[in-house]
Formats: sequence, C-alpha cells, structure tokens
Amino acid sequence: MNIHEYQAKKILNRYGIYIPRGKIAYTPNEAKKSAIHVSMRGPWMLKAQIQSGARAKGHFLEAKAGSKGGIRQVKRRRDIAVEAEKMLGATLCTPQTGPKGKFVSRIYVEAFQKVEKKFYIGLVINRLEAKITLLVAKIEDKGKDIAVIAVENPEKILKLPLDLEQGASKEQIAQVRQFLNLEEFSIRHLSRMINGMHRAFVENDATMIEINPAGVTRRGQILALDAKMSFDDKALFRHPEIKQLQDEYEQDDRTLRAGKFGFQYQEFDGGNIGCIVNGDGIALTAMDLISSKGQGTTCFLNVKGGVDKDKIAAGIKIIMTNPKVEGILINILGGFLRCNLIADGIVAAASEVGLNVPLVVRFEGTNKDEAREILQSSKLPLIITDNMEDSVDKLIQAIEESE
Repeated sequence: MNIHEYQAKKILNRYGIYIPRGKIAYTPNEAKKSAIHVSMRGPWMLKAQIQSGARAKGHFLEAKAGSKGGIRQVKRRRDIAVEAEKMLGATLCTPQTGPKGKFVSRIYVEAFQKVEKKFYIGLVINRLEAKITLLVAKIEDKGKDIAVIAVENPEKILKLPLDLEQGASKEQIAQVRQFLNLEEFSIRHLSRMINGMHRAFVENDATMIEINPAGVTRRGQILALDAKMSFDDKALFRHPEIKQLQDEYEQDDRTLRAGKFGFQYQEFDGGNIGCIVNGDGIALTAMDLISSKGQGTTCFLNVKGGVDKDKIAAGIKIIMTNPKVEGILINILGGFLRCNLIADGIVAAASEVGLNVPLVVRFEGTNKDEAREILQSSKLPLIITDNMEDSVDKLIQAIEESE
C-alpha cells in the first residue's frame, strides 16, 4: 500500500526526521490559509498530491492548469489561490502515471526551504540477501531521475546493508558522510535521519521509504523535502492507523474490487494472458513459464482460502472483464481452498458475463476430481489439463487459433 507525500512526512517526522512546515488543502481558499499558517512570508511550494514520482516534470491534461508541472513555487500571497485553482480538479501526467494521468484532489502547501545541497536517500528490501538496504546518491545532474542513475550509472549509488535491529552503524554513517562530501558537523543530523528512517521502516512494516530529495541547510541540518512510503499489505492488520491512510481514488477499479474480497490483483504492461492462482509461488511460476514461451502476463488474481462461491465468482469476473485479456489460465493447488469451490465460481462467473476468450484450467489437490466433473457437466467451452506446462501450451495455442 502506498500513501501520499504529506502522510509519509508526518510519519517520518514522528521518528525525528525534520520536514518543512506544511499543511494540506482541498480548495484554493484553503491553500491560501494553509500558506499563511506555515509561513507569513513566501516563497511557498504547492505540491499536487498524487502517488507518483517526477511530479515537477509532469504536465496537466487540462488547458486551465497551464504549462507548469505538479510542483510549483509561488512567491506572492495573492498568487497562491490562483495556482491552486489551476491544479485542483485537473489531471496530472508524469512518466510514472502514463498518459491517463491522475486526478488532483488535494495540494500540500509547504514553506520553501533553502538548502545548500541535495541528495537521494532510501530504504528498500534486498530480497536476494534478505536484508534492509540503504541507498544513497548525490543529486548532481539536474533532471536525471534516480531510476535512470540506477540503470546508467549504478556505481553512483551507495548501497549498504543495515542490521535489522540496530540500524546503521557509526562506520556506515561515516561512510555515507564521506560519499556525500558533507561537513563533519552534519554527521549528527545524518545519523538522526538514517536511523529514524530505519525505525520507521521496521516498526511500520514498510517495504520502501524514499526521500528524494533530502536537503542540507547551511547549518548542517538535514530535511526531507519529499517523501514516499510503501507498506506490506499483509501486515496492515497490525497497523490500522496506516490502513486508514489508504486513498481508494489512487487504486485501479479492479484492484480495489479485488481487495474488498480479500484477493490480490495486479496488472502489468504488455502481455495478453490473465492468470488466476492461489499463492504467490504459483503465480510467479506461471508467469515465468508464460514468459519462457514468448508470451506475457497482463494481470493476475491471487485468491485465498476462507471464501465462498460468490466471492470466487466475483474475483473471476474481474479477470474476465479486463479488455486486455485474450486468454485465461486458472492454476489452483487445492488445500484449504477446495478445487470444487473454484469450479463453482468459474461456472457462476461465466454464466453471468459469458466466456468470450479461451480458458484453460488445471486443478491439483483437494476435491480435484469433483471440480473436473463440475466443469465438464457445465458444457462450458474450456480446456482442462493435468500439468502447468501443458496448460500454458494449450492456452497459447487456443489464443492463436481464436485470432
């Protein structure tokens, strides 16, 4: 789960990380009042709150928003409401949102903070080494995104594995200071930021924290000028206060519907095959197998146990009604989630929305034979197979024959 910049900053501030004064606004008048609240004198920063990076480089689809991006500096108080009105209710497109963009419903009004130096700092999970990893990079090339640096100049990113319980050691913090060419008196502030980020990461079951950029003032104080946080969906039951921060408007309609049934749904660029599975391992195996055959997965739905036929049917309809899907692979390893329940859901979904693309089903496990009988007696035009590779081969063949 992702949250907005202003929400991430509020969390990080609780862990001792300095942030510029800011206040959220939903209307132009609120923006003006917020600006006066955070600072009596300008400049101020008006920042569109959508869950996307590169907002400053973005553009609005509507002409009324003007040619400026999603982060704007305003020097005069009388211009605050004017610029806020241009942005609110408009659609901001960035390299990360794609051409559809995202609707701007709120603006974060922040006091402008003058800094001497900027840098990138983030925490992610290195899944290969099963460690929290600190990433640090200098911001030298104007306009070059950290993702571009990671691909073109990976040597410019400092990567340090952190101890899960202790965070960064004194030696690691000194290494970061040297890498960034910071003054000696900044090391206390650097330690405060890194270990504050680490505590926030661990205590909130985060999967990513990114401060891009962090700014260093003339006195050596380090502030989070921007912030992003992502959390492990499966751990949100431990953090109801974070769960409440979820912005449903930021979620794709299919993802939102799937989540309400307790299912995980994800879409990918390219591909034409939709997968329905019951487990992350099965999902990844199926996607790898599809890729090895020269095809691509456009979406997958991960269903779980503890559901009824109606919920299963509703989940399957999410895949069936995706216009990008040209073929569906259902691969179920029955355990607590019985195969016959999935079969009943397939029949119910197909009877309601129809079955206009090839569908291949492979069952293994609890009530496998009963599930096959349900599908065979339904007379639906689907294919039943016994192993995963055969399932993928027959689905690809069926898609090609249907073209």
